[in-house]
Amino acid sequence: MQARNLIVLVGCQLISATATISLVTLGGIIGMSLTSNKALVTLPLSLMVVAVAASAIPATMLMRRVGRKPGFVIAATVAAAGMFIGVLALRYSSFALFCAATMLVGVNVAFTQQYRYAAAESVQPEYVPRAISFVLLGPIGGAFLGKELATRGQDWIAGMPHGGTLVALGVLFVLQAALLLMLREPTAHEEHETRRSDRPVREIVRQPVFLAAVFGGVVAYGVMTLIMTATPLSMHVNEGFSLEDTSSVIRAHVLAMYVPSLFAGFLIERVGVTRLMMVGTVGLLATSIIGLQGHALMHYWWALVLLGIGWNFLYVSGTTLLTYTYSMSERFRAQAVNEFLVFGMSASASLLAGTVMFYFGWTTLMLVPIPALLAIAAALILIRKDPLLR
Repeated sequence: MQARNLIVLVGCQLISATATISLVTLGGIIGMSLTSNKALVTLPLSLMVVAVAASAIPATMLMRRVGRKPGFVIAATVAAAGMFIGVLALRYSSFALFCAATMLVGVNVAFTQQYRYAAAESVQPEYVPRAISFVLLGPIGGAFLGKELATRGQDWIAGMPHGGTLVALGVLFVLQAALLLMLREPTAHEEHETRRSDRPVREIVRQPVFLAAVFGGVVAYGVMTLIMTATPLSMHVNEGFSLEDTSSVIRAHVLAMYVPSLFAGFLIERVGVTRLMMVGTVGLLATSIIGLQGHALMHYWWALVLLGIGWNFLYVSGTTLLTYTYSMSERFRAQAVNEFLVFGMSASASLLAGTVMFYFGWTTLMLVPIPALLAIAAALILIRKDPLLR
């Protein structure tokens, strides 16, 4: 294993997670302070996810041309600029500037999501599940740091609530760019020595296993984004929970998203990739069931914890499954399709969250994911005997 690469990627993942957690916690709250239209309060967060989706293919193509390292450094610099623009948005009470700031962070997230591919390319094929899950450990630290920045930073700059948080995030992104300069360009390897073809995209995406892997990522990120984006609004705005309680639930959720990465790779090796995807699907179904039971603090806490665990198992396993479907010469095209579809759905879910919460409420929101979760369960059953899984 290239230990240096994995350590750098974990540290950079921690920084990106810190920013994402802080913005998820504060995005709707800041949005509400900058616009009088309640239906638009989650628009900055939604545009951040839209930027992720829109940048997914360009990010992949840029790194195909210039390499992983330069692409990641550029993205970190863009995010730093975004956070300082966010400070200006608060200074001048500009909703449009805050939307622009979150979109620039979204560009960075599109690159950050490819840390897992860089990790997979830095190890031998047999270690791919462990490398992917290891890189996803970074956000565990981000869960604590993000909560602290979201709650403590609100008073750091007099007359500018939450401005201190955004300044701190800007500095962290500068540090991220510096760390990425230490990254060694991953050495591509052939995951499956028998497949050295260079097929057109349409042939790659027609594979049942590829479709199931992408569908798993789409459902995992879509459901997670939908519920996570809506939770601060439901808790803090609608139900009157304190920012401390709301941040604590988001922190528990993020820990639940990433702590399973300590053993997800080993579970994939032991029980199989599709079985762990099924476990993740069941966890997401349990989220909806608990969320339908009520609006007490523990209802939110348990729903968001199960949401995190379900997301981890479905997403890590889905990413691993995806690597079974392409050769190294095909990887950038296959990854671009996956990233665009996953984060396109995540953007749609983020946009939907505020609208559903405003017009229909938390109960309806909990019902929305159920059909998609039943569909991915059926897809996993259908591919269980596919030759690629043997």
